[in-house]
Amino acid sequence: MRLVLAGTPDVAVTSLDALLDSSHEVVAVLTRPDAAAGRGRRPVASPVAERARAVGLPVLQPRRPAEPDFLAALADLAPDVCPVVAYGALVPRAALDVPRLGWVNLHFSLLPAWRGAAPVQRALMAGDAVTGACVFQLEEGLDTGPVLGRLTEEVRPRDTAGEVLGRLAVSGAELLVRTLDALAAGTATAEPQPAEGVSLAPKITVEEARVDLTASAVDVDRRVRGCTPDPGAWTTFRGQRLKVTEVLPVEGEPLAPGRLRVERRRVLLGTGEGLLELTGVQPAGKRVMSGIDWARGVRPEEQEELQ
Repeated sequence: MRLVLAGTPDVAVTSLDALLDSSHEVVAVLTRPDAAAGRGRRPVASPVAERARAVGLPVLQPRRPAEPDFLAALADLAPDVCPVVAYGALVPRAALDVPRLGWVNLHFSLLPAWRGAAPVQRALMAGDAVTGACVFQLEEGLDTGPVLGRLTEEVRPRDTAGEVLGRLAVSGAELLVRTLDALAAGTATAEPQPAEGVSLAPKITVEEARVDLTASAVDVDRRVRGCTPDPGAWTTFRGQRLKVTEVLPVEGEPLAPGRLRVERRRVLLGTGEGLLELTGVQPAGKRVMSGIDWARGVRPEEQEELQ
């Protein structure tokens, strides 16, 4: 089949490569416009755009996929189906109607759980023991279409969102290819999503990634792992932002929420319930370092706290 892949971040590159190695023909990619990045705020192409150009594929980058020029270009490409992997914009009805078999979306959750932009992050923050991926028929609702295929993935105790998403990118790409093979053969079966078990996964804001140290140690750990690597959990110390890259719930004498205790080989951190070892941090403008290396540099005074 002729395909136009819609995707933007690194996780979508894995699917693009899998489709390029499949029996289907990728005729173009649709991705978000170049975005300003870095200290110079220069426009930077998305990972999907970079990969597509490296293999000689046309790249479509409309500001909105409802633009008439984009719709005309898509019609000229005559795709049979448009697979979507983390594209980052809603696809309007006018575009949904172009491909012969519609659009199919690889989504990194077990729908109807965690519909939205941050399913893996939300699953970890909620403490889910199992997550997964689905390929579903895209429609105008938010991740509401019938499911064509699914897989499950165990969440390991120390997993970060980045680690789970990395595994799902690989297994999900394989699921996407199998689903497209079934669509081409006419053997695909679409199952409506159940009405029960719906949860939403909106994008995590920087403010939401701030660690609430009055919460339990378990909840703080989940938030840190769910926000790693993006947008990054954080707190403040002496009025400066401190990124928290890793914590570990431990047993020991309780500390007040945010209170630090520096020992010979570790830094302990109090929460609303339970104790954490502060194992990884990144001060503003500096590299990631261990909690004890950070503490040896800043030398927290008695009674000082993270806030």
